[in-house]
Amino acid sequence: MDEIKHISVEEFSKLDRSSLTLVDLREPDQVLLGTIKGAINIPFSRIGKELENLSKEKPVYLFCQEGSLSTEITEQLQDWGYDATNLDGGWRAWQKWMEEAEPLTLDAKGLKCPGPIVKAADALRTMSDGQKLRIEATEDAFASDIVVWCERTGNKLLKLEVRPDLVEALIEKAEAPAQASAAIQNDKTFVVFSGDLDKTIAAFIMANGAAAMGRKVTMFFTFWGLNILRRPEKVHVTKSAVEKMFGFMMPRGTKKLGLSRMNMGGLGAKMIRGIMKEKGVSSLEELIDSARSHGVRLVACQMSMDIMGIKKEELIDGVELGGVSTFLGSGEQSDMSLFI
Repeated sequence: MDEIKHISVEEFSKLDRSSLTLVDLREPDQVLLGTIKGAINIPFSRIGKELENLSKEKPVYLFCQEGSLSTEITEQLQDWGYDATNLDGGWRAWQKWMEEAEPLTLDAKGLKCPGPIVKAADALRTMSDGQKLRIEATEDAFASDIVVWCERTGNKLLKLEVRPDLVEALIEKAEAPAQASAAIQNDKTFVVFSGDLDKTIAAFIMANGAAAMGRKVTMFFTFWGLNILRRPEKVHVTKSAVEKMFGFMMPRGTKKLGLSRMNMGGLGAKMIRGIMKEKGVSSLEELIDSARSHGVRLVACQMSMDIMGIKKEELIDGVELGGVSTFLGSGEQSDMSLFI
């Protein structure tokens, strides 16, 4: 018995489960009440037919209801040459540990929308189902946002406390509910027509928020919105005289964008950026980087580029070219399409 490899539930929770094979030996009716994320179910009643088909390329971790049956199967697999380990106490020990484990704490104080939600989504993405996360934020709007975010992502909001100087939320990680129909999609599509700084900031705040909710987001940039995607430095490409004139008159990159109102020759834009920094709001450039890192799809309208003389080489990294069908295809899979 001493030769059988075993691991505690706390030690197991720290492992990278992509590097191992996890086997749930319980019967299907028991699995319906819950399992460990990533586990494959090989019921004890069918073990002779399926167990020996397991790959030996990864270590195998096994659990049953309380740990006794999985101990026997672990020993058997070791005899067959597997790197097998038994999870002490089985499913019940895992469930008890998840209930009693201290929640992780996430400090989102000082962050402005969509910062707290994005940070919470990033943290929960690395956690196991049933683990708890305590989030502390100072933005009043977070109290409303976290309620809706949990409802839409399937995570459980166990506690929400709003104090004058702090909003505290306790969340339990859970799988998102399955969609009732393949035809129902929650993707989001934004048509960014304007090249105004304020409208662009709003577009990327919503895009980051949607991405944090696990939605597929497509941002389709056309006409003046293309200037948002231009590189700030000059790129030497061949252009006609008219194309050069367009390029000279239009802002090159996000730092040159003006406000839709009260721009005052660029002074208004500088004031807005200063206030955003003072209030802890992410800059437009940070919002764009966050959107790209969270999988937001940036699409530049090829037709508009041709009209305005903007070349692909002048665009920032990560932008793809598309046309009206690209936009319509994305829009048909979305439950929200906004024209900004």
